Amino acid sequence: MATWWRCNAGLLAMVVAVAAGCSRPTEVAPPPLAASAPAPQAEAARLGVAWQHAANEAEVDAAFARAKAARQPVFVYWGADWCPPCNQVKATLFNRQDFIERSRAFVPVYIDGDSPGAQKLGARFKVRGYPTMVLFSPGGEEITRLPGEVDAQQYTQLLTLGLSAQRPVKAVLADARAGGQGLSANDWRLLAFYSWATDEQQQVVPPKQLPALLKQLADACPSEAAGACTRLFLQAWAASEPQASPDPAARERLLAVLRQAEPSRVHMDVLSNNAVELTRALSSPKTPQRQQLVDAYDASLAGLANDATLSRADRLGALIARTQLARLDAPAKTQPAVPAALLTDVREHVAQADRETTNGYERQVVIPTAAYLLEQAGAGDESDRLLESNLASSPSAYYLMLGLAGNAKRRGDTAAALRWYEQAFERSEGPATRLQWGATYVTALVDLAPQDEARIEKVVQQLINEAAAQPDVFYERSARSLQRVSDKLLAWKGHAAALKRLKTQLAAVCAGLPAGDGQREVCDGLLRPRA
Repeated sequence: MATWWRCNAGLLAMVVAVAAGCSRPTEVAPPPLAASAPAPQAEAARLGVAWQHAANEAEVDAAFARAKAARQPVFVYWGADWCPPCNQVKATLFNRQDFIERSRAFVPVYIDGDSPGAQKLGARFKVRGYPTMVLFSPGGEEITRLPGEVDAQQYTQLLTLGLSAQRPVKAVLADARAGGQGLSANDWRLLAFYSWATDEQQQVVPPKQLPALLKQLADACPSEAAGACTRLFLQAWAASEPQASPDPAARERLLAVLRQAEPSRVHMDVLSNNAVELTRALSSPKTPQRQQLVDAYDASLAGLANDATLSRADRLGALIARTQLARLDAPAKTQPAVPAALLTDVREHVAQADRETTNGYERQVVIPTAAYLLEQAGAGDESDRLLESNLASSPSAYYLMLGLAGNAKRRGDTAAALRWYEQAFERSEGPATRLQWGATYVTALVDLAPQDEARIEKVVQQLINEAAAQPDVFYERSARSLQRVSDKLLAWKGHAAALKRLKTQLAAVCAGLPAGDGQREVCDGLLRPRA
């Protein structure tokens, strides 16, 4: 099942589709965990969500202890300052009065992925992509993972559903797989809106088993849970491989969803994020059925793109899906022009979004989404201009620089691509973020300038030095960034002497880790072929 909404570790392009609404945020920076009593209601309302900022295991344990004593659930939000979808939920969800009021019923914990112990906490909670939002019982048992892709009003309803859930989603899933006897419509809704995209470490089901599971759930879903059934149906087919003989009944069911405004709106995240996958799964190339489905899909997406109740980023995401469908059957290595009317529509929506988006958090998702949309529509020069015009004002300009680098790489401008990758790394902030951006820069260097040994070795030396200065660096996102560098260097042929020097430098870092520590094993495995 495709998702181009999450900020995952290997992100090379700004491809985002995020959740709804737009207004000035009332959220403030999460305060440090404090032992004092909560502020009075009026003061809490003024401050917004009373986040408990946890940067290490001791602070997390203190938050869970407080929740247990108060018999309140725990809401863990895992994010990063640069992440566009994270800024979207800040701009459209965490500032909503209904969410703020609902937050009084749980202990809200914020973990910044660049805080000192964050990646070790990521391993503890089994979270990877930003943002991830997990709801725990007062006793510390994981209840469910909440999808940030849905619109903010629907999210608050799902949060209420999770808070009132009597059992964790694992137990509900077990009953559903056993036939679903006794499950309520709300139980099926909990399953249908579970954030499968953030279950990256097999909390509920191994990823390879997900397509079959979703189909099983969709088939077993009872008619009284119609909305949940529709979502499970869409998710199941989005995760399916194209069939030699597409299912005509399933295609008709998808067409029925696309032709109705209400279900299209409710499930807009699944429809926009998986437009290509759903169309390929339920129609064959260059057939009347394919054209019928593309036409219906395009009309539905056009409606979403013009739906003022959706966030600007969601509306742009619908246009991204339209541009992808317009080229669906084109040869893989070509990028034919999109229809002129669609390109005009894209330009108008981008100009409007750029002009009207004044909220700082929201702008950090709207601008990269709009730039990606322009590039997908064939307006690469306009994409560059939009990104460059926002560099000076963006608090995370290094994220926009990745977009400029990707644009240059796609048009074959190697020098410009490497210049932007380098600047993005140099400007990046935060220990985990710097390793991630550095890994992206090294990857680009080896791919685009493998002969530049001195430059590649210098950057890798810098990354090793920065890693050595960080606590708990060989966990989760940081460990995966270093593994990406390792894999790329092992494929860098003809540079044995440089690789030997880098191995020696890394070995000194590994030797400083305690024997038997899991980090030592990870470190020792770098720059060596994987078993």
